[in-house]
Amino acid sequence: MHHSAMGERLGLGMTEEKALDLLRRLGPLTAGELAQHTRLAPATISGLIDRLESRWLVRRVRDTKDRRRVIVEINPEQPAGFGELLQPFAATMAHLYERYTDDELALILDYLHRSTALRREATEALIG
Repeated sequence: MHHSAMGERLGLGMTEEKALDLLRRLGPLTAGELAQHTRLAPATISGLIDRLESRWLVRRVRDTKDRRRVIVEINPEQPAGFGELLQPFAATMAHLYERYTDDELALILDYLHRSTALRREATEALIG
């Protein structure tokens, strides 16, 4: 529901908002990597990136190691107000993290990684 509400506030569809979330969490990705994470077709990913780029939310940059590759990253010059929408939730989460020890956070992170892998496997089984 948070992704839907955030997307609505930004005037984005759920897919666009989720792609932004992936780029925020994972950092810059190639179009192919973004397609792998979203399970969207390459043509769909191209359109998605075009829409986000037209709104100044992401930008395409050449890979410094392989000039043939293009990497998609969050635009550091994104429109005013974008960061302000994210800040309250980020601050709330930072306060939550402070309540746990490093060992407890490591355990929570392990659980999240394992449950995400199981969810991914279950999704793969549904898709075929």
